[in-house]
Amino acid sequence: MARLKDKYRNDVAPALAKEFDIKNPMAVPKIEKIVVNMGLGEASANAKILDVAAEELKAITGQKPVVTKAKKSIAAFKLRQGMNIGTMVTLRGDRMYEFLDRLISVALPRVRDLRGISCKAFDGRCNYTLGIREQLIFPEIDFNKVDKTRGMNISIVTTARNDEEARSLLKAMGMPFRQN
Repeated sequence: MARLKDKYRNDVAPALAKEFDIKNPMAVPKIEKIVVNMGLGEASANAKILDVAAEELKAITGQKPVVTKAKKSIAAFKLRQGMNIGTMVTLRGDRMYEFLDRLISVALPRVRDLRGISCKAFDGRCNYTLGIREQLIFPEIDFNKVDKTRGMNISIVTTARNDEEARSLLKAMGMPFRQN
């Protein structure tokens, strides 16, 4: 079993139930899924970039990414409907907890001058989105094989009823939020 999943079951869930006075154990907030998205606008000009990014995302998450396509044509960006423009992975279950554990304990501490992540990135539906500027913070990526740094978005979807519950859940899981 994943280390973070065990921590959630034994420590975090009972603490959240007590903090928010939740009687039903099924109503305690939990992390439902994590979506890792890597948008590649330059992939419309060079299709090889998409293959390299997909391999890097596969190394980071441990799951094969899906290639995303453009929904609409945008002439200003030289983008046509149906062109490949990014990759994404949806993580659930044990893989999700393993990825979150590596993100919190290994990758985020490797970010230069990190004073914590913003508390204001909740979307109002109890989901948290974190933007990462470079993929090199993950130890799975070999620094010598990287041709260009690429950013990614990590969205953590929770079952909380409001943003305050979601913030408490992520803080209890170990997310390093910035102190105000």
